[in-house]
Order: sequence, then structure tokens, then C-alpha cells
Amino acid sequence: AARGCSPRFGKAGDARVAERKNARESVVGAASSSAESPSTSGVNWKLVTYFALWYAFNIIFNILNKSTLNIFPKPWLLSTIQLASGVIWMAGMWLLRLQPVPKVSPKLIFSLAPVALFHTVAHVSACVSFSKMAVSFTHVVKAAEPVFSVILTSVFMGESFSAMTYLSLLPIVAGCSLAAMKEVSFSIGGFNGALISNLGSVLRNVFSKKLLNEFTYIDGINMYALISIISLCYLAPVAYFVEGSTWAAGWTAAAQALGSNAKFVQLLALGGVFYHLYNQVSYQALTGISPLTFSVGNTMKRVAVIVSSVLFFKNYVSPLNWVGTGLAIFGAYLYSNSKIKKA
Repeated sequence: AARGCSPRFGKAGDARVAERKNARESVVGAASSSAESPSTSGVNWKLVTYFALWYAFNIIFNILNKSTLNIFPKPWLLSTIQLASGVIWMAGMWLLRLQPVPKVSPKLIFSLAPVALFHTVAHVSACVSFSKMAVSFTHVVKAAEPVFSVILTSVFMGESFSAMTYLSLLPIVAGCSLAAMKEVSFSIGGFNGALISNLGSVLRNVFSKKLLNEFTYIDGINMYALISIISLCYLAPVAYFVEGSTWAAGWTAAAQALGSNAKFVQLLALGGVFYHLYNQVSYQALTGISPLTFSVGNTMKRVAVIVSSVLFFKNYVSPLNWVGTGLAIFGAYLYSNSKIKKA
């Protein structure tokens, strides 16, 4: 008998213990042991906190972001302001010594450059999509991210997938198609923006995990801060070129809609802070878990964002929309689960 167990259980008891242990391990899948190994109570409260904050900050950001775009439909400028808010936030953290200043090297900056580019593409494309469609439908389309992941990793990295992984893509595509059929806010520009955002997100996540493994002396908070600084350098000049001539008139109209410039600035600042916080927390979570576990969490986060945005903005959602949304989310879950089982 195993030490600490009653002799009468024998091998059968050991088998049951092993079975329960394997069941627990299957829940966390391929996650790394550093952050995903449970505490003595059986719950990793640090990881639970990261995910809870990630969900909460993301829901708040989506509501603030859409509220801003409803009165100020300038997604390129808004994306730039959100990145700049994060940079200012981190500058304050570094100056007040609340966060250690990262050691920056040319190699690190060179490695971060493509990640920051993909992050910029993902962010501004999503913001364009939000400006043209309902938040809920944009997130339904973004649930198709696994389709891009399979295609890109197959073509560029030569990775193969199980039959279950490929089959899981069918309900994702079918669900997005069904949801689009009766979506009252459908816009081809918004739809394309969500698809481009998926492309940028997949490339960013793959390269980000590689960087976190390579530059272990940089924590998730500083890693995302550096990415934000580089992304801001990418986006600001392009944003001015794309819509700079309309900013003054748009700003005046938005300030009048809210009653004052101060209220509009407050709305922009809050949106920027929560955008930075939800991304920062997601990088803190990604530091200690596998991309597969992150993908499962991201799928469940979309459910929370879709439901909360529908309730807040009172968007009309037809039964077919709900069926399509559920099918797409279910497919995303099957995809994540099949990848974990393979790992």
C-alpha cells in the first residue's frame, strides 16, 4: 500500500488515486507547471485572479470602447489614444518605482518589432470592426481565430493536427455564417476588420509566447509595455494619414454629445486605461501557461463579452444569431479541447 493510505485499499486504491490525479491534470492540459500547478488547497488562486481580472477588464473596455465609437467614429485615432494611455500608465509605474524598469537591448527591440506590428494590426482592425458593427457580432467573428491558427501554423510552421481539430473548425465556420445571415449590424468593412484582427492576433500570440520563453528576465507587464511603445510608433503616423483631416470636427461633435470636453477626455482616458489593463493581465497569465490553456480562456471570455454587450447595449439578437453564436463558440471550445488532448 502507498504510504499514508490504509492497507485495505491496496492496488485498487492506488488506481483510484492515480485516476483522480490524471483527471485533474487533464483540466489544465498542457499548461506549464510554474503557474498552473495547483496550490496546497487544489486551486491556483493567482491564475484564477488573473483570469477574473482579464474578463472583467475586457468587458469594461468593450463597453467603454463601443460607447466612445458611437459618438466618435474615429477608430484609428481611438486605437492610438488607447495605446498612448498604456504607455503613459507604464511611464508612471516606472517613475514611481511601482514596476522595475526593464533592461532593454537592441536584440530585445528587434525581437519585439514583429510582435508589436501584429499587435497593432490586431488592435486597429478590431477597433474598425467595432465602429461598424455590434460588439457581440464582432466577437462572434473573432471566435473564428482557431481557423486562422490552423492555417498559418500548417503553412508556415509545418505543424500537423488531429482529425478532431480539423472537424472542430466546421461548427466555427458554420456558426459565424449563421450569425451573419440575420445580423442587423452586419457591415462588410466591419466583417473584414474582424477577420484581419484574427490574423494579427494569431501571429502576435505565437511570437509573444516565444519571446516570453526566450527573454525570461522580462515579466509580462514590462513585455506588454514595450510592445505598446513600439506599436504606438507604428500606428500614430498611419492613423494621422488615414483620418487625421477629420479629427477636429469629430472631436467637437463628441464633446458636444457628452456636454463638455472634460467628459469626453475622461471617457477616452478610462477606455485607454482598461484597454491596457486587460492586455497587461492577459500577458501576465500567458507568462505561466500554455497557448492552449490561454485559448480556452479566451473562448470563454468571448462568451462573457458577447452576453454583457448585448445586455448593456440592448442589441436585437435573433434566434438564428444566438444559434450561430453558440455554434461558433462551441466549435472554438472543441478546437481548444482537441489541441489539449493532443498535447
